[in-house]
Amino acid sequence: MNRRGMKAALRNGAIGLCVVAATVVAVRASRAQRTLTAQSDSAVTSLVPVVTAKATRQDVPIYATGIGTVQAYQSVLVRARVDGTLTQFPVREGQEVKQGDLIAVIDSRPYQAVLDQATAKKAQDEALLVNARLDLTRFQSLAKQDFASRQQVDTQQALVNQFVATIAGDGAAIEAAQLNVAYCYITSPVDGRVGLRQVDPGNLIHATDTTGIVTITQIHPISATFTLPQEELPRVQADMAGAAPVLAYASDDRTELGDGTLLTPDNTIDTTTGTIRLKATFPNKDGKLWPGQFINAHLQIGTAHDAVTIPPASIEHGPDGLFAYIVKPDATIAQAAVSIGYQNDQLAVVSSGLAGGENVVVDGQSRLQAGTRVAVTTAQQAG
Repeated sequence: MNRRGMKAALRNGAIGLCVVAATVVAVRASRAQRTLTAQSDSAVTSLVPVVTAKATRQDVPIYATGIGTVQAYQSVLVRARVDGTLTQFPVREGQEVKQGDLIAVIDSRPYQAVLDQATAKKAQDEALLVNARLDLTRFQSLAKQDFASRQQVDTQQALVNQFVATIAGDGAAIEAAQLNVAYCYITSPVDGRVGLRQVDPGNLIHATDTTGIVTITQIHPISATFTLPQEELPRVQADMAGAAPVLAYASDDRTELGDGTLLTPDNTIDTTTGTIRLKATFPNKDGKLWPGQFINAHLQIGTAHDAVTIPPASIEHGPDGLFAYIVKPDATIAQAAVSIGYQNDQLAVVSSGLAGGENVVVDGQSRLQAGTRVAVTTAQQAG
C-alpha cells in the first residue's frame, strides 16, 4: 500500500471511531434523560392527593335542637247553641275567614216566633201597667177626700209594682228570644281556616252534639311546642331577656319551614324524660307550617363571636382525642390536636388548637401521617 492509501485508510478509521463515540454518547444521554423523567414521574406519583379548606373566623349562632309539633295558634270547634235544622253553610271547606264572618245558618223561624210572642206579651203588660197607674192615681185622689180607703190605695200600688216586675220579666224573655235568634246565625269566633264540614245542610243539629259543625284553626300566626334537655334551661332563661329566635326545619333537618320567636318554656320539667317543653310562635305567612306537623326546632341560645371554624369533615378521632390534618406551606402534613365547642352539619367551632387561616384536610385523610407530602386541591376547586 502506498502512502496515499495509508492516509485514506487512517482517515476513514478515525471517522468511524468518531461515529461510534458519538453513538455511545447519544445512547448514554438518552438513558440519563429517561432516568430523570422516571424519577420525576415517581416523585409526582408519590404525592398524596387531598382536598383542603381554610379555617376561618366568624360569628357563629349557637342552637339547641329539639323535636316538636306544630299547633294552631287558636283552634275552635264550632257547635250549635240551639236545636234546629242546618239550612246554610255559606263558606267553603279550606276557606280563610275573618272573625265575624257567617259560616252556618240554622232555621230561625221557631225562635223568631217565640221572640214575637215575648214582644207581644210585653206590649200587653205595658198597657195593663198604664191602666193600673191611672187607677192608682184615682184611688189616691179619692183617699184624700175619704171616698176610698187606704187599703185600696195600697192594693192598687201593689198591682202597679206587679206589672212593672212583669214587664221587666218580659224584657228578659225578649232578650233570651233575641239571643236564640242570633244563635241561629253562627259566625267565626277567630280569624282562621275552615276545616272539613262535619254536618251537611238539611240535618237536624242539637246544642248537645259533641261533633260540632266545623273547626276553625288560626294558622297565621301559628305555634309549635318542642322539648329540650333540662340542662339547656339555664341558657334559655338567660336568653329570655330578648326575643330568642327559633328556626323550624322539616324532618330531614335541612329544609327550613319558618322562623319565629320563643314564647315561653313550660312551668315544669318532665321528670320521666328529664326534658322541658317550650312554645314558639311563627308568622307562617307562606303557610309551610301546618297543625300537627312534626318539626325539628332550632332555638338560638347564644352566639360565638370571632370563633375559629372548620368543616366537620376535617375532624379526626385519634387515641388521644380529636385532631385535624394541616397542610404546611411546604406541602407537608402536620397534626393539630383540637377541641370542639359546638358543631352542626355545616361547621365546627374550634375552642383550641387552631388560630384561623390554616388549611385543613377535608378529604383524603386515610393515607396521611405527619410529614406526608401532598398534592392540594381546594374544596372550591373540588366543587
